Amino acid sequence: MALATARHILVATEEQCNQLKQQILDGADFADVAKANSQCPSGANGGDLGQFGPGMMVPEFDKVVFSADIGSVEGPVKTQFGYHLLEVTSRS
Repeated sequence: MALATARHILVATEEQCNQLKQQILDGADFADVAKANSQCPSGANGGDLGQFGPGMMVPEFDKVVFSADIGSVEGPVKTQFGYHLLEVTSRS
């Protein structure tokens, strides 16, 4: 089974998600942006979701996490929870 580690930032609007993505692309630290903005409890840990396999997260997550390049910032990804920025930190 494939396993991945990733971190994410959860916000309420696509607009905010795009603004935060631009901050990260401009050099802001993903973890710092997560701590300051994420509505998910994982924000306190810099958005770290730990390790998981396919089917353990919502389908929209799986699609990105098991296909995106390692270290790329993906999103906005819309789920029932809101809008996410995702960064895959490893995959095996």
